[in-house]
Amino acid sequence: MPSTVLITGASRGIGAACARRFARDGWKVAVHYYKSEAEALALAEELRAAGAEAVPVRGDLSDPAQAARAVEMAQAALGHLDALVCNAGVALPVQLLTDTTDDQWRRVMGTDLDGVFFTLRAAIPGMVSRKRGAIVTVSSMWGVTGGSCEAAYSAAKAGVIGLTKALAKELGPSGIRVNCVAPGAIETDMTAFLTPEDRAALAGEAPLGRMGTPEEVADAIRFLAGEEARFITGQVLRVDGGMVI
Repeated sequence: MPSTVLITGASRGIGAACARRFARDGWKVAVHYYKSEAEALALAEELRAAGAEAVPVRGDLSDPAQAARAVEMAQAALGHLDALVCNAGVALPVQLLTDTTDDQWRRVMGTDLDGVFFTLRAAIPGMVSRKRGAIVTVSSMWGVTGGSCEAAYSAAKAGVIGLTKALAKELGPSGIRVNCVAPGAIETDMTAFLTPEDRAALAGEAPLGRMGTPEEVADAIRFLAGEEARFITGQVLRVDGGMVI
């Protein structure tokens, strides 16, 4: 029986790369999205055309009811969830903490941390009842080190790491593994606004001398979700070209 996965924020970037990576390995994929409906529907159709089973699932994960509904829809469509990838996230413009408004702070926390909590809370009971499952959260190198002028994002992503480590201990006895991937500078919409000079500077900070791709992050996530990582839990895998050592 094919394995099943719900990937949040799967309409583009790292999430879309994950959907393609899991589907290529024969997984049934629930493609979650919130606002990017056209992209999500196109991706699901692309995966189905390639022979995979894929279903789009919509929901604002910062709303607990919608997060629970998204999980319910994925479970109904796929039968159950073998894996959950908590990838959905937003970022603010680079700015000082003192320039960050209440609404901006809540928006980042609502999606990047609260949304992970709401999604996990809805998905965990099904995994516990089956005594198996794999969860992969997506943090950031800023969640590991903190980033100047990235305070809200850094705080939310650090929270994801703490949540991951706590859940690994909490869910291990139920046969559920929980790990985290912390990407560095990756070629996504979140870095598309950078100037060529900023991109070159970021690439230069990594020992490998370049920015990463969504596909490289997806490979790491797929590894942690699969049987290849069956004795790995509570870990933070940095996919950053060596930027954080």
